[in-house]
Amino acid sequence: MASAWWPCLILALLSGLAASGFPRSPSRPLGKRSLPEGVVNGIEVYSTKISCKVTSRFAHNVVTTRAVNRADTAKEVSFDVELPKTAFITNFTLTIDGVTYPGNVKEKEVAKKQYEKAVSQGKTAGLVKASGRKLEKFTVSVNVAAGSKVTFELTYEELLKRHKGKYEMYLKVQPKQLVKHFEIEADIFEPQGISTLDAEASFITNDLLGSALTKSFSGRKGRVSFKPSMDQQRSCPTCTDSLLNGDFIITYDVNRESPANVQIVNGYFVHFFAPQGLPVVPKNVVFVIDVSGSMHGRKMEQTKDALLKILEDVKEDDYLNFILFSGDVTTWKDTLVQATPENIEEARTFVKNIDDQGMTNINDGLLRGISMLNKAREEHSVPERSTSIVIMLTDGDPNVGESRPEKIQENVRNAIGGKFPLYNLGFGNNLNYNFLESMALENHGLARRIYEDSDANLQLQGFYEEVANPLLTGVEVEYPENAIQDLTQSAYQHFYDGSEIVVAGRLLDEDMNNFKADVKGHGAINDLTFTEEVTPEKITLWSGAAQSTFSWLDTVTVTQDGLSVTINRKKNMVVSFGDGVTFVVILHQVWKKHPVHQDFLGFYVVDSHRMSAQTHGLLGQFFHPFDFKVSDIHPGSDPTKPDATMVVKNHRLTVTRGSQKDYRKDASVGTKVACWFVHNNGQGLIDGVHSDYIVPNLF
Repeated sequence: MASAWWPCLILALLSGLAASGFPRSPSRPLGKRSLPEGVVNGIEVYSTKISCKVTSRFAHNVVTTRAVNRADTAKEVSFDVELPKTAFITNFTLTIDGVTYPGNVKEKEVAKKQYEKAVSQGKTAGLVKASGRKLEKFTVSVNVAAGSKVTFELTYEELLKRHKGKYEMYLKVQPKQLVKHFEIEADIFEPQGISTLDAEASFITNDLLGSALTKSFSGRKGRVSFKPSMDQQRSCPTCTDSLLNGDFIITYDVNRESPANVQIVNGYFVHFFAPQGLPVVPKNVVFVIDVSGSMHGRKMEQTKDALLKILEDVKEDDYLNFILFSGDVTTWKDTLVQATPENIEEARTFVKNIDDQGMTNINDGLLRGISMLNKAREEHSVPERSTSIVIMLTDGDPNVGESRPEKIQENVRNAIGGKFPLYNLGFGNNLNYNFLESMALENHGLARRIYEDSDANLQLQGFYEEVANPLLTGVEVEYPENAIQDLTQSAYQHFYDGSEIVVAGRLLDEDMNNFKADVKGHGAINDLTFTEEVTPEKITLWSGAAQSTFSWLDTVTVTQDGLSVTINRKKNMVVSFGDGVTFVVILHQVWKKHPVHQDFLGFYVVDSHRMSAQTHGLLGQFFHPFDFKVSDIHPGSDPTKPDATMVVKNHRLTVTRGSQKDYRKDASVGTKVACWFVHNNGQGLIDGVHSDYIVPNLF
């Protein structure tokens, strides 16, 4: 995962600048001049723009900062960008007086050696390192000659994850001075359609935010723009420092007509799965809590506060227990107990009386909790349809009992045996977080760092809320054999309410007409299977040279220049021209294994009387009234279908009574109506012969 190698990722501008004779000392003196507002230490950052393009949860972000040295001597200019830990850098360029120098993205040890070598030789290089709870910081500094301009441009990308029912785009805003042109722009495109869109800033009041912020969404598209003027950036009306220092967060969610959505582009697919409205699966939770001496004081009080709050949210169908470890291991109860009101009250008393002491025996604490869960399942003392979870909190490294990290990992892995996840919470910075993360990941869980701050208890509660409501267990995503390759993770121990499972892969046959995707899982009441029929056929709308592409899996309305196109998922497409004619294109689906027939489109006209009299074609020639007469009704070869004589267009035809579907009132099912069928491919009724209207190949 990206966060595992971010701290070692180096983006180095190596030989290019040195070879160009890039100045690191004054190159030309400038006369005295008045400096514009916003200049700090001779450097004016006159433009900062963060441009975000999100398509199907994937964000492509470009941060561009432009500065000029207004001083009489060369100055060092620093470019700092704080990035989400789940993101990855794809490009960096540095432009000085119109000359662009590209960067090379490296990682781990090779990059670190190149970075150190570049710095020692006086070259320009950038380094990424940890910066707080959710961010990594990229920093690069460069010497800029007097009067010269410099442009930094950093590109990074990330897959947005669904968290508590929303996708979150997290941007750090910290220009450190007033910027003449400051702007954040985010354009979001979601094929499922956007259901909610919001933006908030931690550094500005809602009144000021409202005047600088615009946000809108309709159908598939959403847009957020934040453009504060220099006056709006001031920390006070007469101040010259900026109040832009904090978090700018964009959140949104998409429409969900079905639990799953599959999107296909250029032979690749991505499968999103997020069912709603399912009952919660009961949990068997063991909290393994570090009560060693290092937890003394504020950390212990915050842990107890968080546990007390969590106990308020535990459901009565859940089972729980507390394991405390220091030098020794103690338990609240000998076995898991149900979260009845009486037991919850007793648990609250136990938590309030927790005290810190001794060393840190992580190995024995975890093994005791795991053994308790295994025993409860073996003895059927917890519900059959329930799921087990271990949540461990520690602030230090093991230093008593088994203290070798690799051996502890082995013991825990063997004890769990892949049956349930382990979640590790690391409190503070004085611990081996890589050890906690590695141990959690190999047991289908995750690790989370809890920062020593005033809201540490809220951080703990927030994590529990993420795993408090499992809707499915043992989730497996299945595709047709020999149809998919390069598949990402497709099996998950849990699906939690408000999250999303994402699977991607490549189609072996890019021309594949359709395939079936099954998602199977164990619910609170029964086993469930969600099936999604995937059809990659495209619907392309052209407007001059511009085009928009959709599929029959979409539900969307597009309106432009008097034309309205509505796609109703897997049913039909309605095309209307202003107040005039409406066409309905119906997707007729046939049995997938039929040896001959394939899905086809039916083209129907709803308001034919509005068409021009010059309209022609197989349908158009009948849009306006014409004279005909039916007579001599008599029994035909089929007793249920009488024959008759029709006089039309100076032709005398034999016709047969029957029925057909009329889709004008019900575009999905249609209405059965009586009609006369003309034999011999409509000869005598249509202009010309039927072969005049046949295309060479339908499929």
